[in-house]
Amino acid sequence: MAVFIEQVKLNILSKLPLTASSLFYLRTIVKKIIIAVDGFSSCGKSTMARALAAKLGYLYIDTGAMYRAVALYFLRNDVPYKVDERNDMAVADAIAHVKIEFRETPSGKATFLNGENVEEEIRQMFVAKQVSKVSTISAVRRFLVKQQQALGKDKGVVMDGRDIGTVVFPDAELKIFMTADPKIRAERRLLELKSKGMEMSFEEVIHNLTERDRIDSSRADSPLRQAEDAIVIDNSHITPEEQLDLALDFTQKIRIPNN
Repeated sequence: MAVFIEQVKLNILSKLPLTASSLFYLRTIVKKIIIAVDGFSSCGKSTMARALAAKLGYLYIDTGAMYRAVALYFLRNDVPYKVDERNDMAVADAIAHVKIEFRETPSGKATFLNGENVEEEIRQMFVAKQVSKVSTISAVRRFLVKQQQALGKDKGVVMDGRDIGTVVFPDAELKIFMTADPKIRAERRLLELKSKGMEMSFEEVIHNLTERDRIDSSRADSPLRQAEDAIVIDNSHITPEEQLDLALDFTQKIRIPNN
């Protein structure tokens, strides 16, 4: 009888709008899943993934921050990672000295590199210009993918990046691929930079975005691409709230299928 009652609840919930009550059931009754969010840079992946994880009570992992932290370590320590100077032994040695953690701080969740809060520094343009180059290195990708898979092994996680649904968790129950018009992405990124006191021209920003897209999409190891079973969200002309509602609706349908 108890099982029957719970099934009735789930069937009813699958037809309900996303309210505080239905979100409570999503958190407590239904199975935990892995939600993979991939897409181009400055598409709002992190904004949506972070909000989705908060609504579901899930762990949120920003894999882009992990690659940025490695790039920062390489820059600080003069590691020869660029194609024309790369030393594989030096890269391997450097990776062995990298420890990345996500910790709660008074300002929210932050990225820590070897015990230091580097959340603000890894968002600077000098890191953004190098992160795609660092992410092409297979040793770096293997190092971070292993950590990402460990973080998601118990499910109940929303993870965003470039290869989550294709490489890190190819069997993720829900895969979302986010995209937007390049000019709109550049405008959003420019506003974000200006809000942090960083002055850049629109031309510089859109060049950085398109170059990162090119490198990410053409690298030999785990290129950025849409998984065949991913749901596409083009957020060029929708608000963050609207895209979150879409993601919550997709999640509800995956976790509570109609019977």
